[in-house]
Amino acid sequence: METLIKNILKHVRLSPEEIAIFKNFWTEKTLEKGEFLLRNGETCRYDSYIISGVLKAFCINSDNGNEEILFLAIDDWWATDISSFSKQKASIYNIQAVEKTNLLQISHQNFQKMLQEIPSLERYFRIILEGYLGTLEKRIVWNHMYKAEQKYYDFLETYPDIVSRVPQYLIASYLGVSAEFISRIRKKNKSS
Repeated sequence: METLIKNILKHVRLSPEEIAIFKNFWTEKTLEKGEFLLRNGETCRYDSYIISGVLKAFCINSDNGNEEILFLAIDDWWATDISSFSKQKASIYNIQAVEKTNLLQISHQNFQKMLQEIPSLERYFRIILEGYLGTLEKRIVWNHMYKAEQKYYDFLETYPDIVSRVPQYLIASYLGVSAEFISRIRKKNKSS
């Protein structure tokens, strides 16, 4: 809980009373490696903040049956199907633990109550959504403008903590390249 509160306090001020109220809305959850936080077709009932661990969000490609990674999330990040959570409609993707993951969760109903009781949190969640939107925009640019090798190097620079914790094949899927391609780049860098 303290990590999330520190994250929030970087962006907005909360009184000690608001912090006490805030804590009452959240529950802890642990996912074992391979366990699902959300499955395609389910409604995302909780917004989830990662205390520790790694999650992957993915769809299954209907043509080849492969996982297509939508996002990877680690400690001190959020992992939610925003559309499903905000509209309380079925999700179109899966979120699964890559390693044992500890979460803080808030239900949709409690999220709405929390924002009513602590209005300054509206600003915090707007800032989080703006950051997420910026990441999505950057990914669109990557996919349309960058060559595969350039995408990989930018990913390494932008997300060094993910690179050290996530299997290479998941990074490859996220970037839209093959795991063999990443292996070749890594070999080339070692020999340079």
